[in-house]
Amino acid sequence: MNKQFETFLQNHNLSGISSINKSDLHNHLGKGGNVNYITSRYNLKIDLPPSKFESLFHMDEWAKENIKKKCPYIKRLEAAFVQAADDNISVLAASFGLDEAMTIGGMPVEAFIDTMKSFNQQLAPNTILLPELAFTRGCDVDKEFSRLDEVLSYNWFKSVDINGVESEQPIKNFKKIYRKAKEHGLRLKAHVGEFGTADDVMEAVEELELDEVHHGIASANSEFVLNWLSKHKIQLNVCPSSNVKLQVVESYAVHPIRKIYDYGIPVTINTDDMLVFNQSVSQEYLNLFKSGLMNGHELNHIREIGLREISYYGL
Repeated sequence: MNKQFETFLQNHNLSGISSINKSDLHNHLGKGGNVNYITSRYNLKIDLPPSKFESLFHMDEWAKENIKKKCPYIKRLEAAFVQAADDNISVLAASFGLDEAMTIGGMPVEAFIDTMKSFNQQLAPNTILLPELAFTRGCDVDKEFSRLDEVLSYNWFKSVDINGVESEQPIKNFKKIYRKAKEHGLRLKAHVGEFGTADDVMEAVEELELDEVHHGIASANSEFVLNWLSKHKIQLNVCPSSNVKLQVVESYAVHPIRKIYDYGIPVTINTDDMLVFNQSVSQEYLNLFKSGLMNGHELNHIREIGLREISYYGL
């Protein structure tokens, strides 16, 4: 399979790349589907996004107007599982907000979990689902903490995350949420170092005892932080197209994943929001290969790093 994957990359064979098992460990599932599937399945018209967004706020507004208002959340979740199956995603870390997990269309949390299990079994039976509980950076931490016991009591979530604008409140404010998540055996992750600094990445890992960082590409600006992340084997779940389209990175050819990988830091390649960025995991691999940034052997090594995610959960 390793040689096959490399050969498919060399031949720019996207369908071949899609046939090989991969992971997607940074996936906001409500925006994880394929726009073509949604438009044809539900007879919807969704305009293509701009080639690049001006900011995270611009992206969120575009997604609100063009996706959220046009396609119900439950249908978008369905599309995400279909996409996982189509792209041979064998390990899927799928992110859900707390309100999404607590209730969806009046559905109690047990029913929500049962629906996700059903989607998984029926639409993507070869995909191992690793549900991720996500908090927004600007949330009321005390309020979210007060609801945490109920959500974690179902023993469904496998990891915890914080996303949103990194400057909205200090990362240390989330300590009590992360301590409780750790007590329940969840893997600890957070969005950091996408728009912030290398020091922000190191601070988040230390304050919250993170196992993994979503994005974390700002770490490439500090050799000290790169060496520190490498020493502590902190995994970075990188989303190249997201970084390029949000203008955090100029192009695939200069993406900092190259430098991060060279420091021996475990990295994975992921979609982030496929409904917005319109690039599958397979396309992400091919983009990096075609740009000349990484070779087939290196990209296959990254693919293998992603697949070992299940070992952290005893699966």
